[in-house]
Amino acid sequence: MTTSTPAPISEDTLRQALADSYRRLADLGLNTGSAGNISCRFDGGALISPAGADAHNIDAQAIVSITMDGENRSPGIPSSEWSMHTAIYRHFPQAMAVVHTHSDACVAVSAQRRPIPAFHYMLAGFGGDEVPCAAYATFGTDALAASAVEALAGHTACLLANHGMICHALSLEKAVANAAKLETLARQYWMSAQLGTPVVLDAAEMATVRDRYRSYGKARLSRTPGTV
Repeated sequence: MTTSTPAPISEDTLRQALADSYRRLADLGLNTGSAGNISCRFDGGALISPAGADAHNIDAQAIVSITMDGENRSPGIPSSEWSMHTAIYRHFPQAMAVVHTHSDACVAVSAQRRPIPAFHYMLAGFGGDEVPCAAYATFGTDALAASAVEALAGHTACLLANHGMICHALSLEKAVANAAKLETLARQYWMSAQLGTPVVLDAAEMATVRDRYRSYGKARLSRTPGTV
């Protein structure tokens, strides 16, 4: 018995998915105006949202195709953060989509230039025991790209100091979902910090959580005797 290889996703399909996802980020309140950007790995380079795009004017034709060196392969001007996206694709082969937002809570915490610690077990889903904060660099520069790559080592998301957040995932849908999840966690961390210093889960507990995540949804999780 042979198995067929799934057909590659067409450029037109990815372009439409990117435009739809860009609008989805605005609908979720994660970006406003032309803030933020989004991309997918494609054909040795990437498809990325254009500079100056917003939810009202973006469409599939506006998406820009670029090489990993930022050379245009289609009309349009790519997002000013193209180098941050392509640097992530070069350094993290598993990254198939990248989402960058200026969402409120992520910006607020990033302005403190500190990571989000393990105040909630769901941070384990991003790798490590915290969501790190990349060192500040001017937007749209190679320095910011390098800073993001350094912070993302061992993680799928990070804050960008005085800027926002960026994450990568195996699919565009997952990257958008992770951006929304990180914003929720950043907001919850900010709320908890208003009451005092949040209690942080230790490394052993976070390791246990990551282990359980590996089987989450694949098999019934074990329960402590006597629990329901």
